Amino acid sequence: MPSTPMTGTQSHNGVARRAGAVAERSAETWKLGAKSITVPVDLVSKLPMVDLTRPVQQFFQYMQKAVDLNRDLATAWAETVMSLSGVVREYAKKVSHIVKDEPESVADLAHEQAQQVERAAREQAEKIEQAEKEEARQARQAEREQAKQAREQARERYEGLTKAELSDKLAERELPKTGNVEELIKRLVSADSQ
Repeated sequence: MPSTPMTGTQSHNGVARRAGAVAERSAETWKLGAKSITVPVDLVSKLPMVDLTRPVQQFFQYMQKAVDLNRDLATAWAETVMSLSGVVREYAKKVSHIVKDEPESVADLAHEQAQQVERAAREQAEKIEQAEKEEARQARQAEREQAKQAREQARERYEGLTKAELSDKLAERELPKTGNVEELIKRLVSADSQ
């Protein structure tokens, strides 16, 4: 069966369908980009406070620019198709190529932005973990220092006493009285700390 030439209306309808398809693909890409950023953001919300405002703002600013660009390009494309002059048709082909490639660029940027958010969250979590470890280490050291000072203070009470006096204090507590003066003092200090 021989093919019939396309009428002006059929041509316009075909162009309108293609413009609608491009707009739908752009919207779908934007939606996928938004989904890819919400997963890391949900992860980040479970971590301690992390300032992700700037990367998120940059992402949505870029997304807004991309949407505006898509709208402008699709509008320009539709307007040029309506005039159907030879020069305008050539321009429309170029614009349609740009519109077709733009969703891929938007998706790539969305992926990159999501990775930046994830990386920033990971770095912040590592910093927090290091700070907590350092704080715990300092707390342990402070406890050791306090225990050492407490032993030294307890020891001062017994420093000037004779072995007989130390033995009497041990006997009062029903502790062994054998050993040299140093051992007796250590035994009394140990009993004081319990």
